Amino acid sequence: MSKTVQSIWKSIKNGGYTTTSQELKIESLTMECEYMGEKLRIGVLASGSGTDLQSIIDASEKDIIDADVVVVVSDNKDAFALKRAEKHGIKAFFVDPKGKNRTDHEKKVNAILEDNNVDLVVGAGYMKILSPSFVKKWYGKLINIHPALLPSFKGANGQKDAFEYGVKISGCTTHFMDEDMDHGPIILQAAVKVLPSDDRDKLAARILEVEHQILPRTIQLFAEGRLKINDRKVKILKGDSWKEKYKTIPDVLYPEGY
Repeated sequence: MSKTVQSIWKSIKNGGYTTTSQELKIESLTMECEYMGEKLRIGVLASGSGTDLQSIIDASEKDIIDADVVVVVSDNKDAFALKRAEKHGIKAFFVDPKGKNRTDHEKKVNAILEDNNVDLVVGAGYMKILSPSFVKKWYGKLINIHPALLPSFKGANGQKDAFEYGVKISGCTTHFMDEDMDHGPIILQAAVKVLPSDDRDKLAARILEVEHQILPRTIQLFAEGRLKINDRKVKILKGDSWKEKYKTIPDVLYPEGY
């Protein structure tokens, strides 16, 4: 890719491109042909077993998504997510939060992401609440997966809280992160029926299976530039449908854009 195209693309991603349409026309074909060959660089934040991380890695290795996980960061030295990363040759970092204030801890996390030229940060079971300053820096390039239908049942126990409340339908949500926990603009949601035979673990397992579908899909929509934030709403631009391309799960309600 030419230096001009690299400069234009970087400015577009940072929201600061103000040059003339003529300049864009000069380089547009080159950018389309050359840049589209480069995969989105993903940094994943994870605190636990990393099954959502694994779904991203699998989708990448199968060329289902135009993205690669280039680094995984955890606040838990025993997180199996780190071992998953190492198994696949992905850089893995434990950033110990003990003895540090949130600002210092996040500086280290941010440095790792920047050093690895991350384009998109994905929260995949990351249990630390990110500061407003961190979210502001990465806003629009920071997404999360939550195991409930937001805005209901926020927090670390979404499946359990939904089940104990007696809901008839639960599910999962991907969203852009903002300064408030489990609050940012919603990208995709998928609804899962609560069955009479369910307990918390059975319901959680079925929701997790759907998480492993909508999280990679969300990443691919981002990679294709099909997500546009307008206040609280995310518009998904027209394109292909994974409901037509890949196997779906019976009785799951998939959203428009999936």
